Amino acid sequence: MSTTEQRVAVVTGAARGIGAATAVRLAAEGRAVAVLDLDEAACADTVEKITAAGGKALAVGCDVSDAAQVDAAVTRVAAELGAPVILVNNAGVLRDNLLFKMSEDDWDTVLDVHLRGAFLMSRACQKHMVDAGFGRIVNLSSSSALGNRGQANYAAAKAGMQGLTKTLAKELGKFGITANSVAPGFIATDMTAATAARVGMGFEDFKTAAASQIPVQRVGEPADIANAVAFFADEQAGFVSGQVLYVAGGPLN
Repeated sequence: MSTTEQRVAVVTGAARGIGAATAVRLAAEGRAVAVLDLDEAACADTVEKITAAGGKALAVGCDVSDAAQVDAAVTRVAAELGAPVILVNNAGVLRDNLLFKMSEDDWDTVLDVHLRGAFLMSRACQKHMVDAGFGRIVNLSSSSALGNRGQANYAAAKAGMQGLTKTLAKELGKFGITANSVAPGFIATDMTAATAARVGMGFEDFKTAAASQIPVQRVGEPADIANAVAFFADEQAGFVSGQVLYVAGGPLN
């Protein structure tokens, strides 16, 4: 595949937050972007931002934890945009609770969307990457992978994303495919707003408290993560694989 040919990227969980910012960023760099989310209609704003700037985007509804839906979505992307050779596994949900209050459904839902979803999407897209002799997989982990009170399910899923990433890097490297992970710290999104609500704090107070513990003295924005993803997705990052980049405004220990 010529490097002047438009690459096709798939970003999951791209209706809002980090996923939306990443989709817009990749489109600005010349990629055609499939904007994937559970509710296809919810992708309209992201698609509009991309197309209004002269980019090419496609909204696709998909439950990433459902193998049949994933296969159908990737097939549609390949037919309507072209073979997907950049994949950003960003889709995620929260079901926070302390261990003794956490239900099996809380556990299964979080592991299914984050980890099973990344597995299914990677499996479905990798054949297109192998055929192209080029691929970029970027998995969204989190600083919570190091452990976080009230997030046994989320922490386990995000730690699992790092293991998945390193394994994909080893298996797929010989085909010209890299796999890396971005692990955000505190990013101002709907998900962190939900966390604030869970602990009974106003979101502005929650962000102020978080910023006071971050060396750069601010919380992150979705664009901060999109910048890191864009690096790993770039053609010139071909010798960087199996890495986990914490984007957290400073060291975490």
